[in-house]
Parts: sequence; C-alpha cells; structure tokens
Amino acid sequence: MSEVFPRPDLKTVKRFDRPGPRYTSYPTAVEFHEGVGKTTYLDRLAQADAAGAQAPLSLYAHLPFCEHRCLFCGCHVVITPHMPVAEKYLRYVMVEIDRVAALLPNRRRVAQMQWGGGTPTYFSPDQLSDMMGKYREHFDFVPGAEIALEVDPRVTSQEHLDRLGALGFNRLSMGVQDLTPEVQEAITRGQTYEQTARLMDYARKVGFDEGINLDLIYGLPMQQMETFVSNLDQVIGLRPNRVALYSFAYVPWIRGHQKKLDKESMPSPDLKLRLYLAAMDRFLEAGYEPIGMDHFALPDDEFALATREGRLHRNFMGYSVMPASDMIAFGISGIGEVQGAFFQNLKKLSTYYEALDAGELPVQRGYVLDQDDKIRQHVIREIMCNFRVSKTDVAQRFGISFDEYFAPDLEDLAALIEAGFVEETDQEIRVRDQGRIFVRNACMVFDRYLRAKTPEGPMFSQTV
Repeated sequence: MSEVFPRPDLKTVKRFDRPGPRYTSYPTAVEFHEGVGKTTYLDRLAQADAAGAQAPLSLYAHLPFCEHRCLFCGCHVVITPHMPVAEKYLRYVMVEIDRVAALLPNRRRVAQMQWGGGTPTYFSPDQLSDMMGKYREHFDFVPGAEIALEVDPRVTSQEHLDRLGALGFNRLSMGVQDLTPEVQEAITRGQTYEQTARLMDYARKVGFDEGINLDLIYGLPMQQMETFVSNLDQVIGLRPNRVALYSFAYVPWIRGHQKKLDKESMPSPDLKLRLYLAAMDRFLEAGYEPIGMDHFALPDDEFALATREGRLHRNFMGYSVMPASDMIAFGISGIGEVQGAFFQNLKKLSTYYEALDAGELPVQRGYVLDQDDKIRQHVIREIMCNFRVSKTDVAQRFGISFDEYFAPDLEDLAALIEAGFVEETDQEIRVRDQGRIFVRNACMVFDRYLRAKTPEGPMFSQTV
C-alpha cells in the first residue's frame, strides 16, 4: 500500500496541519448572520416551489436528545432523561413541517431524507412512526429515495429496527468511535463490540443489508496503535457497507464539555497520522475504496460507483448520490440550503417554540450566496467529492477563465503542488492519492473568506 499512498513525513504533516473548515458548506457557517432570516427564507421557499413538481428535495430533521453526554461530541445536543421534554419537541417539529410544507404546494417529491442528532432512537418506535407519518402526509418519496438516520447501538432496540424498516428507512449510520474500554472511559461512551455486532446483525435481517455505515474517530484520548488496529479488524469483520473515519475535532472553545478531556492523553501528531494511515491500509487491504474525504465504501456500494463515475455530491448531511437542488432542515439548529441561500434554525428550545407559537418560521440566521460564492462552492465541492476539478467545465459553466479568475489562489496552491499532494495541468486540478489527507488544505486555497480572516481566537479544528 505504501507504493500507492506514499507516506508524508512528520515534518510535512506539521507544515500543513493547521486549523481549517470541514466544508459541509461553502461559505461555512462562520459566515452566517442574522441579516438573513425569515423574510429571505419565505422568498427562497417560494422560488423553490416555483421549480416545480419534478425537482426533488432533500429533507433533514435534527432530533437533538441524548440520555448522556459523550465528551468527544461536537453536535448540538440536549441532554435529558425526561421524556416529556422530548415529546414536546416532536410536537413542535411537526408544526414546523406543516408550516413549511404549506409553502411548497408544488414541490413535494423527496429524493433524500436524514434524521440526525443527538440520538433519533432516543424516541420510541411509536414516536418515530408519528414523525414519519407527518412527513408522508406532506411529501412523496421518489422510488429509490435514500431514507437514513443515525442510531446509537446502546439505546436502539430490535423493535426500533423493525419499525424503521417498515417506515421505509433503508440506511443506518452507527456511531462506534472506538471500542477500546480505556478510550471509551475517557470520552464517557460505554459501548461494547457485542452491542454493535448484535444490532448490525439484526439490521441486516430486517432489510438494511445494503445500507449500514459505521463511524470511527482517530485522535481520541488514550488511543494507541495496537488497540486501534484491533478496533479496525473488529470493524472490518462486521463488514459495514461504508465507514466514516473522522479526525477528532477538538474544539473546546465551541463545545465547552470537551474541556473535561485530558489533552495530555491525546495522540501526538506523529501517532495520530500513523493511526490514520493504519486505518487506510486496513480498509484498502480489506477491499474498501476511498470515498471523498474521510470515507471508505465496498466496491459495489453506490458511493463507490458514484465516485468512479465522478457524480458524488455533498451537502450538510454528508455525501450523497441523490442530487437535489434544495435541502430543507427542520428542528433546532438545523441548516438547509434553498435556492442559493443557507438558513439555520434557532438553537434554543425556548426561542424555537416561541417562533412557532407566533406563527413564524424558526429561522435565526443564514447567508445568501453571490456569484463568486457559487463558483467557489462548485470548485470546493468537486475537490471534496471527486478529488479533481475540471478547469474547462468551470470555465464553461460560469463563463470565466479559470486561471485568470483564480490567479491568487493558484499561487497559494503551489505549496501543495511542490509537496506532491496536488497536480495541476491546463485542463484540471487533481488531488493525488498521497495528498488526500490534506484535501481540506486544497479546498482552503479557494476560500476567499479564509483568505481575508485575521481571527482573534481559534475557529476550526486541525486539518489532519
């Protein structure tokens, strides 16, 4: 494998390992502001509706509740053992669905839906049925639609999976992170291999045989090479269709609970790199193919097929093969993308409820893309999804000369080219195999907002 993916040395890693966005969006959420709100959202929903019945949507629902907090988590969650609090939330989300759907009378086809969290299976099977019933009341799912949710093996029952399959869900994403007891203790997540294996086995029996993803994280406290490799072998033995291998986003200035982690017990930069490379080796040797940034998939998985054909997409829900021009988000902190603008819902339960009680849409902030944003968004997404961007395609699509338009950016790209991580020709820019670990760095070159920033404090996690 080392001949296919040459190893960058530690000096090189230190040179390029710097804070940077993960580019779930461009511009990133750092640029969102409260000058874009309900009025703009109403206007963009009207434009989305005017696109007509044949244009499919993506839908996202944020179900933020968890019984316990995991210290590594960077998600917007609500920790409570009190079910009435969560029951109230579901009622309000369904009010939001009613309200938004009423504004989309001609736009009801859905190609992709995901429920994230938090822990969606914090809710009972009956509650999840009520939620899906509300969606199906208003929306029609196209044949083959991707209907996915995140599940926690510690709280997800066989009854949950029976019901989810009956409701039409066809993809599951399970958090594993790390199965080593010492690591789990450090991050306060007690989850055994047996719990994960049992749930995967039952999920396949009830029809999720083509749609199981496992999440792993490297860079967590107490991780060591020997135990991490043992983790990898256990995960590969379960044969998930996809694996997401994330670099730990240590952002205690954003997620205060991460301050409880012992920073001294986290892997050194050298060890962290070796953990990543060990995982890459193991997955490639096991027949998985690298997909976009951080992901691996079996060769017959639709992500692998889309990657080989250059048609992988990316939005706030992650990678997708179901293109949809607009994504609608529901629930607190949910982020959608509608007709060239981003919108994020209110983050507090109280203000979210107040907005809906007042008959309003619960939008807190957003961002309207200008033409330059749209050009750079396309370039960054192409790099993130397919590790290449065609200069010719960009020139024809947007009516620009690529090399002239991006002249300052291409000067900054020279360092990655010199290091052997990126290749540039007259026709394209391509991230080489050995440069994939630095794909965020390649995207950062084209980020005009990052270029202009002089941050007063930390904003992003490290790129490696």
